[in-house]
Amino acid sequence: MELGFIGTGVMGKAIVGHLLSSGHAVHVYNRTKSKTDELVEKGAVWQDSPAKVAENAEVTFTMVGYPNDVEEIYYKENGIFTVSVQDKVFVDLTTSTPTLAKRIQQTAEEKGADALDAPVSGGDLGAKNATLTLMVGGNKSTYEKVVPLFGIMGKTFSLHGEAGSGQHTKMANQIMVAGTMIGMSEMLAYAQKAGLDLQQVLKTLGGGAAENWSMMNYVPRILNEDYSPGFFVKHFIKDLKIVLDEAKKMDLELPGTKLAEQLYQQLAKAGYENDGTQALIKLWWPEGKADFDKN
Repeated sequence: MELGFIGTGVMGKAIVGHLLSSGHAVHVYNRTKSKTDELVEKGAVWQDSPAKVAENAEVTFTMVGYPNDVEEIYYKENGIFTVSVQDKVFVDLTTSTPTLAKRIQQTAEEKGADALDAPVSGGDLGAKNATLTLMVGGNKSTYEKVVPLFGIMGKTFSLHGEAGSGQHTKMANQIMVAGTMIGMSEMLAYAQKAGLDLQQVLKTLGGGAAENWSMMNYVPRILNEDYSPGFFVKHFIKDLKIVLDEAKKMDLELPGTKLAEQLYQQLAKAGYENDGTQALIKLWWPEGKADFDKN
């Protein structure tokens, strides 16, 4: 199948690799062309605009940073919707807003195409290991057409309703993640102050009720002083702002999520916006490592 992929960052690059390995032709575009070089060496075809990708692909995936980036690649100069897209399918993997997802789907239908919103969870490891979770909104028939491709990049995927439902499900996911990231950081800070062996604590808690994805995947990175971004702090702040905006529209108070957004804003202001989300521990360990000598 002729596929398109726009946005070859940390996760997008890995996903394209899986699509190529599965025998699909993949047309790629990224604002920084050099980020596609390795993929082109593996057989991907560079196109010089989102419009060119759309023209050459039956199904095009988009995965960029912010809702305004999504809007740009679909609607602005040389964007997807500036060319004929009859009978094509577009799948936005970006964590964006439900409102924009609905707009994209409506525009696609007006042009004889269709679109799904399918934000993902699982971070860089999920992308590399093809174990992502995909939360999908849109038409059932289109979803069923794309399911084989979802199976190449992830292990869990489900249609949650009409356009925008995938984004709403991702917001629910981010609410849960926000809570576990705070819990993980406070757990480490407490265990360190108590003079405990942090590796042993991780092993023990991983076998009980405290076990969770964030702890099991991020604590080992923290203990290795690895703050590389599987998911950027700045992008998590964007997600939490979307959550709080949507909650406000529904007249819903989310005090825990509000606290998480404030803590991550504090982290970004300290200069860590381009670190991975596990850098939250730096609010307690400014140097990024436990210092038992200061107990």
